[in-house]
Amino acid sequence: MRRRIGLDELLERAPAAAAPPPAAAPSQPSQAQGRSPHTEFEFELPIGYVDDEGTVHRYGAMRLATARDELMPQIDLRVKENPAYLSVVLLSHVITRLGDVPDVHAGIVERMYATDVAFLQDLYQRINSEGHTRAAVTCPHCDGAFEVDLAGGRLGES
Repeated sequence: MRRRIGLDELLERAPAAAAPPPAAAPSQPSQAQGRSPHTEFEFELPIGYVDDEGTVHRYGAMRLATARDELMPQIDLRVKENPAYLSVVLLSHVITRLGDVPDVHAGIVERMYATDVAFLQDLYQRINSEGHTRAAVTCPHCDGAFEVDLAGGRLGES
């Protein structure tokens, strides 16, 4: 009768000479060396969400979307009835923090100003297609090239 062995046991039995030679050290740490990818991005809304008490919430964070985040709105009845509602549902899934609001849900996103929703849609597109919030720009006066962070955070950057 044969006995199945696991991967750990198989690796223990492998001869030491079969191991590949160590690779040259990379110039930057890789994810395999314990460095996790940047998955959450802070932002500052241009206007801000105003809650029932009149408090304005401008600072928040958005995480990278997963495949599930993009698939779930497709089965949401609100999206089936009105396809334009997709971005509301999608944003409510990926916004992890918005000021002191305890739970960011579709009702919160519905009540945001259109300018803020457009900002969040652009941020979502940028971080999920390019993996960052920076944009290369050129000064129209001196033709100097530089980068700006579109997530905001300092005066004039949002």
